[in-house]
Amino acid sequence: QLQASGGGLVQAGGSLRLSCAASGFTFGDYAIGWFRQAPGKEREGVSCIKSRDGSTYYADSVKGRFATSRDNARKRVYLQMNSLKPEDTAVYYCNAERSGIYYWGQGTKVTVSS
Repeated sequence: QLQASGGGLVQAGGSLRLSCAASGFTFGDYAIGWFRQAPGKEREGVSCIKSRDGSTYYADSVKGRFATSRDNARKRVYLQMNSLKPEDTAVYYCNAERSGIYYWGQGTKVTVSS
């Protein structure tokens, strides 16, 4: 299971840190992704952090502003979001993936006001 938290209301230019807590599976073996879904839009990938070497990947829309990290000992993944824009407003979800096996957590809502 995955539990995302840390969302809230922030002004444009502000920062938020999302957290994703995992349980019930071998966390260190899974790549962890952050996705988001804005009202009326499809879910899109935001970032990914690999299991073995911790390589990170980001959507072009968040590159340079967002950073993901993981703490395997605590079974947590974080998404640091800086320089937030109104278009970052969405429900954010974390996802764990290994060899085609997926786990999804419930989302946390982020609202960026202009």
